[in-house]
Amino acid sequence: MDDTKVNRSQHYIQLVLEIYKRIPNSRKITAKEIQQQLNEVGIVRSERTIQRNLTDIAQFFDDVDVDTRDKPFGYSRRSQNLLSYGPQEAVLLSLAENYLRYLLPVNLMKTLDSIFNDAKQHLFPTTSNLKERQWLKKVRFVSEGVPFLPPNLDNEIFEKVSYALFHNRYLSLCYTNTNLERKTKEVMPLGLAQQGSRLYLVCRFHGHTNERSLALHRIQKASISTFDFAYPNNFNLEQYDLDGRFYFGEGEEIELSFCIRQESGYHLLETPLSTKQSVKLIDGGYQFTATVIDSLQLDRWLLGFGSDVWNITKEAGSPKLS
Repeated sequence: MDDTKVNRSQHYIQLVLEIYKRIPNSRKITAKEIQQQLNEVGIVRSERTIQRNLTDIAQFFDDVDVDTRDKPFGYSRRSQNLLSYGPQEAVLLSLAENYLRYLLPVNLMKTLDSIFNDAKQHLFPTTSNLKERQWLKKVRFVSEGVPFLPPNLDNEIFEKVSYALFHNRYLSLCYTNTNLERKTKEVMPLGLAQQGSRLYLVCRFHGHTNERSLALHRIQKASISTFDFAYPNNFNLEQYDLDGRFYFGEGEEIELSFCIRQESGYHLLETPLSTKQSVKLIDGGYQFTATVIDSLQLDRWLLGFGSDVWNITKEAGSPKLS
């Protein structure tokens, strides 16, 4: 067999496997839906090609059923051959789905949809998995602050932002800032972060080298550019977070000192502000000194203790917090 025929055979097998793993066993899926999922991961094929391969799959894979009662035809699997898991794994996947919903690119979440749906099927009411189903009601992610309801988020905008971020494509955005000013900007998407109930896009405006955070729910319109970009080597999302940029800081390191009543400050002995923290016992409480990143969020946290905190100072030359 010549190299051309070998390559064609390899491409055919790869495409068949990509299509097969997207056929769920908890619901039916159409050729059009599979085509959309493949497009989102960069595999561009016509709907007719997908349909032709689905016909082959239904013929050669015994676990694939075809519902021909209505058009478009629906495809499903009777069993999950590629994954085998029980109630414990199903619980883990159900928890992971809730946590990862807005942290994975849309195309990957859609690829995993059949797996998550299968996990839910495993947790259908039966005597054997009663304890596993109860476990989902016994664990919860708890907010450290006031639990706000999530803002309304346009799914289409989220999909476009996620796609551009995944594929390193420029974005044209129309958004409203906190001053209620409507802006239109071309941006380089660099990262996505979830803070409480809100999602933020970290990006660089066209022609600028500094980063900004835009709340996704304030974006009214988004369009993906045909132009891509080289992801900047001098940007690190983790460092951006450590610099306090999501808490209205500029990455300035300071030495913070304050006194706090024992009841209010005891938790800082268990969960220090930083690795560079020291503490002294004083009458009725503690005096803490720590090297931290200065930010508005830090100020708000300190002020939240009211009269339980006093003698607040920052590094030499910084004004005392009032």
